[in-house]
Amino acid sequence: MIKSEEMSAERGNRKVKKGLVVSNKMQKTVVVRVERTLRHPQYGKVVTRAKKYYAHHEGEPLAMGAEVTIRETRPMSKLKRWLVVA
Repeated sequence: MIKSEEMSAERGNRKVKKGLVVSNKMQKTVVVRVERTLRHPQYGKVVTRAKKYYAHHEGEPLAMGAEVTIRETRPMSKLKRWLVVA
């Protein structure tokens, strides 16, 4: 059996993001809010932008507000394309 690190190297680099769990009401799915900061192109002010990602998670339920790492994966449903790693 091939290890997961070797498999991911064969498939190419997958995106990894860190965020907070904002919803855990679904079965095997959590919603993770990922924030990023950027400078406004005209005014130069630092602005925070956020996006929500639906991530697959089996096992112990995650608490609201828990910080998790998610990794890009194959499409699992209409909205789920991410997997909770830690």
